[in-house]
Amino acid sequence: MGSQVINGKAFEYSLLCKFYDRLNLVTNVSIIENEPFKRVKECYAKVSETEKDNFKIAASFAVNFLIDLEPRLSIGINEKDILVLEIASDSAGKEGDVRDVLLIRAFQKWEIGISAKNNHRALKHSRLSTNLDFGQEWLQTPCSENYFEEINEVFGMLASIRKNDNTKIWNDAFEDVFAQIYKPVLTAFKNEMLRLQNLDPENFASKLVQYLVGKNDFYKILKSKRKVEIQAFNLNGTLNLAVKSKKPELKITKIQLPKRLIELVFKKGHDNTLIAYFDEGWQISFRLHTAKSTVEPSLKFDVNLISAPYNLFSHHMLIKQ
Repeated sequence: MGSQVINGKAFEYSLLCKFYDRLNLVTNVSIIENEPFKRVKECYAKVSETEKDNFKIAASFAVNFLIDLEPRLSIGINEKDILVLEIASDSAGKEGDVRDVLLIRAFQKWEIGISAKNNHRALKHSRLSTNLDFGQEWLQTPCSENYFEEINEVFGMLASIRKNDNTKIWNDAFEDVFAQIYKPVLTAFKNEMLRLQNLDPENFASKLVQYLVGKNDFYKILKSKRKVEIQAFNLNGTLNLAVKSKKPELKITKIQLPKRLIELVFKKGHDNTLIAYFDEGWQISFRLHTAKSTVEPSLKFDVNLISAPYNLFSHHMLIKQ
């Protein structure tokens, strides 16, 4: 497990603990100590005391703000109405649920989720390879045989290189990895995306964005060195609800999913990046890269949100050092 993953999970643990510390003073709260909880707790134990302090400060800023946005966090209906805190399993992300920390009131049939990001903004880190069917995984529609034939020309070559020398690095194996590897794979990916859109033009765009951004409503907490940013992805209208007579301090509007993919093109001057332009203000980039220095028969995406609907709620808080 790399340091970036360890720090990310340590931040999740900091958020969950800060929610518990703040809300346990005003309502009944419990923590589900499942395997994902144990993993993030172990990661938190591995980071330095300085990092722990940074995570605690950022978590405090975020939690205090979210309590104002979500009255149901602090207000229960009765003594049986317990707020349950849970760390989600990593497997949930493969099904389009990007939430890391869940806050659940089963008695009210209500829950919200938090996606925690420490020093990065990527939506997904999906892979492409001979054995991975992104159409099935992302959209529940299998990729075509033609797609696999096209990518297998590249991945078959990579598998052969790997078999002959598993220490071979990319720069030694290829004169131009962009032209020889990234561009042909991304071209096949682009063509297959457009084919999948033609199969289901009414639902393709919304299903794709829901998988990449998140199918469940959630708050995204982005922590950087001196700033905490909170975004509210209120796609289904389940965030920011009142309870009893208590209303949220701020109003968060529902944002619209796209209805169509307008264009899917290579980023100008970049053979390893595609930009998807949707209606409703959505733009998403797909940057393909090698995850390791040595040649292997798979490639990895950095999927990033370039722009979102104009009414996406976003709040920035500066942290004094």
